Amino acid sequence: MTPENIIKRPIAMTEKAARLKELNKVVFEVNPKANKIEIKQAVETLFDVKVRDVHTAIFRGKPKRLGRQVALRRNWKKAVVTLQEGYDIQFFDESEE
Repeated sequence: MTPENIIKRPIAMTEKAARLKELNKVVFEVNPKANKIEIKQAVETLFDVKVRDVHTAIFRGKPKRLGRQVALRRNWKKAVVTLQEGYDIQFFDESEE
C-alpha cells in the first residue's frame, strides 16, 4: 500500500481532535487493513514529521433507517498519531487570534 492509500483524511473538526491537538496528537481516518507501523511510515512520509506513537480504533457500522429499510453504515478505522516534540501538522488555516 502507498502512503496515499493508507491515510484517507484528517479528522480535525471534532472537539476531541481539537483537544488532542493541544497534546501534539493528530487524528486520521485510515485504511482498515493498515497496521500501526504502516500508518507511522505513511504519516512521516506524507507530512515530513517524526511520529512517536500510534493508537488505532476500529468503528463498526451502525444500522440506520432509510425509509422502511435498515442500512448499515460502513466500518472504518481511526488512528491517533502522537508527534515528537517540535513537530506540527497544519491542515487548515488555524491562526490563533
